[in-house]
Amino acid sequence: MLDRDQIDKATARRIGVIVAGIALNVVLAFLSDHFNMPLYCDTIGTIVVSALGGLLPGILTAVVTNVLCSFFNSHAIYFTIINILIAVTTVRFTGNGRTVNKKKIPLLILIFALYGGIPGTAFQWLLFGGPQFKDVYDVSEFLSVHTHIPFFICSTVVNTGLNIVDKGLATGAAILILKYLPAGLSNELKNSGWKQKPLADDKIKALKRMKYGKHSLNRRLTLMLMLASVMIAFVMAYSSISLYFGKMKDEYRENATKAAKFARDVVNAEMIDEYIGSGADPAIYNGTDYQYTAKMLDQIRSSVPGIQYLYVYRIDKDGCRTVFDTDEEFKKDGTIGKFQAFDQSFMPYIPTLLAGEEMDVLENNDTFGYFLTAYEPIYNSAGRCVAYAGADASMTYISDYMRDFTLRVLLIFSGFLVLVLVYGLWISRYYLLYPIGSMTALANTFVTNENQEELDKDVKRIKGLDIRTGDEVEELYRTITSMASGMAEQIRDIRHFADATAQMQNGLIITMADMVENRDSDTGAHVQKTAAYVKIILEGLKRKGYYADKLSEKYMSDVVMSAPLHDVGKIHIPDAILNKPGKLTDEEFAIMKTHTSAGKKIIENAISTVKGENYLKEARNMAGYHHERWDGKGYPEGLKGEVIPLSARIMAVADVFDALASPRVYKPAFPLQKALDIITEGSGSQFDPKCVEVFMEALPEVKYILKKYHEEDHFEH
Repeated sequence: MLDRDQIDKATARRIGVIVAGIALNVVLAFLSDHFNMPLYCDTIGTIVVSALGGLLPGILTAVVTNVLCSFFNSHAIYFTIINILIAVTTVRFTGNGRTVNKKKIPLLILIFALYGGIPGTAFQWLLFGGPQFKDVYDVSEFLSVHTHIPFFICSTVVNTGLNIVDKGLATGAAILILKYLPAGLSNELKNSGWKQKPLADDKIKALKRMKYGKHSLNRRLTLMLMLASVMIAFVMAYSSISLYFGKMKDEYRENATKAAKFARDVVNAEMIDEYIGSGADPAIYNGTDYQYTAKMLDQIRSSVPGIQYLYVYRIDKDGCRTVFDTDEEFKKDGTIGKFQAFDQSFMPYIPTLLAGEEMDVLENNDTFGYFLTAYEPIYNSAGRCVAYAGADASMTYISDYMRDFTLRVLLIFSGFLVLVLVYGLWISRYYLLYPIGSMTALANTFVTNENQEELDKDVKRIKGLDIRTGDEVEELYRTITSMASGMAEQIRDIRHFADATAQMQNGLIITMADMVENRDSDTGAHVQKTAAYVKIILEGLKRKGYYADKLSEKYMSDVVMSAPLHDVGKIHIPDAILNKPGKLTDEEFAIMKTHTSAGKKIIENAISTVKGENYLKEARNMAGYHHERWDGKGYPEGLKGEVIPLSARIMAVADVFDALASPRVYKPAFPLQKALDIITEGSGSQFDPKCVEVFMEALPEVKYILKKYHEEDHFEH
């Protein structure tokens, strides 16, 4: 990985490589054009830069190359997208390295050739109407004539073959250049875009796999950039086309009006009826006056841009009659006054024409073509409208030109559109996605980590990101780093305090338990052993998956910690009853049973002094209900089954087993097997069956506890 100084140096090298790649492309393309070679020679630098630096440098090299080449080859700018495709394909084939598998080189050359052969030929036909190079045209024509294959297909095949040669030479030269460049240059250039400590490939893949809800920032930015780029390209293209078309339309409308007025001025209105009445009389048609006027109309049509037809018609109720027409068919026919019925679309204008009034320029787009038509009335000396001079400005040429113009604009914009999109994605990736993703990943680990040593490592990892975007993201990073450091120290202090508090709580519990145990002459480390048995049962239930929704780490810790308090209520039992060597009377046993309620009340009083969650809540449950039975025949409340708190059901097994396996003032200790048999018999009646099951499965641990507290004599069977 590179440090910041190395990244800055690598950035300078990346710029140098891009400039060198552009220069190589432009120089070779200029020489090819200067010597009229049927080769392009403008992709070697693109392939080299793409293999070394990745997608953005490769596309930038492609776009700038074609822009500069357009200064000596005006058509180069239209083929930018092909150079971009070569850059993208190179990156796909080289991956994270700068080399291509030797077996894949022919495939790579073929793909390059197809880019130039198929889209390239299509662009040439759309732009120029045929192949760009004369040699390609001649060979294609020869093949088409002798094979009867369509000329376009022949030109596509020939152009693809030419591109195989061109791209084969370019690929070979690029591979040779890459071979002699420094080995670490590619990795250095590709890491130069980082605005933080570069991430390894597995870290990048992990960031991409992270879930951020329904819509990630990466998707939103990608969609936004794509939409923005397309909309900008569309608006610019549409605006330029619309403005140009509107301007040309206004100009042609004005030209049609001018031509009609010029025609009106050169026609002798007094002769209109005489011309119409002559019919096909060649004397009139070939007369000096008529021919002079006809020539003047021809000159007007040819001198005013865009005018395709210029004519003079007399308007009658049922149709119109031709007086003059610059159309060649009329000249061949030579019939003056030829009748033409009105077209249906012309009907709305007949009243205006019959009235001899001025008319606005008409716009017609029908099977005859797209025309702007201006009509000017011709008045005789008596002020009567005797005819109309009409001028048709053809918009078909403009429409064709606009289609060609649109294609050229789209081809030019496509290259810049891809460059803007890739640059935007690059900016978002290195200035937003990677920094924010890295911070999020480490922050998530930091928040969920409970180990102080790991927390300290997480803080070092966050500091190690070294994000330097120079904007709000960097400020956010510095804030998060500061907060993480502060939180780690606070958590360290809190844990020290919590440990001290836990030790104090444990000390208080043991003290309270000792107060009870010291009054009972026969307990024999009862609280320590029952706490150990409780832990064994808890771990067994956890291992078997029983009561999984209940057995959290905190719950288990609370139960084990407060287990010694299960008999705290015995502090209220008189010594005479507590230490009586014989069997208790019914009255005495009733008093002894009150130790459950008394213990529950003692712990509830302790709980009431502490706000919030408290581990003593399970101590209350065990103290109050550890003598309840699974079948509901226990005391003090006669609870049944899972209504009995789980901690109390666990303590019931531990408490009874220790009472059986330990000597009491009123009885000797039972043999271990006898004690275990009694516990087993009570499963499902006195005890929770699951608690008994896991207790019996942990006999080695149970025996160890007995041995630890010097009860070896109870191992008889």
